[in-house]
Amino acid sequence: MPAKKILVIGPSWVGDMVLAHSLFQVLKTRYPDAMIDVAAPAWTLPLLDRMPEVNLGIALPFKHGQFALFERIKFGRSLKNKGYTQAILLVNSLKSAILPFAAGIPQRTGFIGEFRYGLLNDIRELNTSKLPRTVDRFVALSTEAKSGLATDPNSIPDPRLIADRDNALRVLTKNNISEPTNSAQKILGLCPGAEYGEAKRWPIEHYAEVANAALNKGWQVWLFGSDKDIPVTSAINQLTQNHCQDWGGKTKLGDAIDLMSLCDTVISNDSGLMHVAAALDKKLIAIYGSSDPHHTPPMHPNAVIEYLALDCSPCFKRECPLKNDADKLACLKRIKPHSVLEKIASLTS
Repeated sequence: MPAKKILVIGPSWVGDMVLAHSLFQVLKTRYPDAMIDVAAPAWTLPLLDRMPEVNLGIALPFKHGQFALFERIKFGRSLKNKGYTQAILLVNSLKSAILPFAAGIPQRTGFIGEFRYGLLNDIRELNTSKLPRTVDRFVALSTEAKSGLATDPNSIPDPRLIADRDNALRVLTKNNISEPTNSAQKILGLCPGAEYGEAKRWPIEHYAEVANAALNKGWQVWLFGSDKDIPVTSAINQLTQNHCQDWGGKTKLGDAIDLMSLCDTVISNDSGLMHVAAALDKKLIAIYGSSDPHHTPPMHPNAVIEYLALDCSPCFKRECPLKNDADKLACLKRIKPHSVLEKIASLTS
């Protein structure tokens, strides 16, 4: 019997792609000879490069949210002779099912989603109570059964990214920064951005207070973020008299992953970089506001989750819906810097 060749239609979000690594590990455990290719937006490919189970990352040429029916059919047909035996869709949209159908892949597996009957021929019903976490849902698609978990939730492997240390050192050299040679000097990574919206962002002043405390202890503090996070990382750095290394908007995702691998401890909002830190086996403090840590927790056994579980939480809003200034963003503002500093001390002692 020929080895399985699987095409995974991957998610667009960085955090979800990190979580997908659990699925890739399960697939390789079940089918050691399987070849796994992943089709996903180009910006997620640096993650796939750091997942040894993935044979090939395929950049999808479609703009985010673009239906592009004929382009998807054409792209799918270009994969028709690649020998794929199964497609697994980690995206529940209608448009995501067009490509594997056009590619003529014999088994097309995914949840029901947006009326995908016909496009998929191995359709699973999503039971959110049985599969509460995103990672549970991804791994469930690895099973041959029509429903149920592929494995016990407690035995799902944590995502693991293999960082490129040499690349991290090249980035440091390019920016005239020396790697700490003193083992006592630690690096604190801060990830203050959250592309989803302000209701997932711990206040700038709180991050700055933690940064100043770490700097006073002789630590280096590195700020991570995308182009969109530059105002946030810049504001935090200003509150430390520019004593942090601000990487906001200065690195591509692959470089950020490799640089983060040099950190001792990371503090992050619920964001893609939070999942990256967990997958790099960093000491991690994850801060949740409007989102739910039971749905997308960091996949690391020792990660510390800061979540107040207020009556209004989780609201899943991009912006806080409360009008009263005293209550606005209370889910984040009431997580105090001294509490986070205590967690850092307990993690690093």
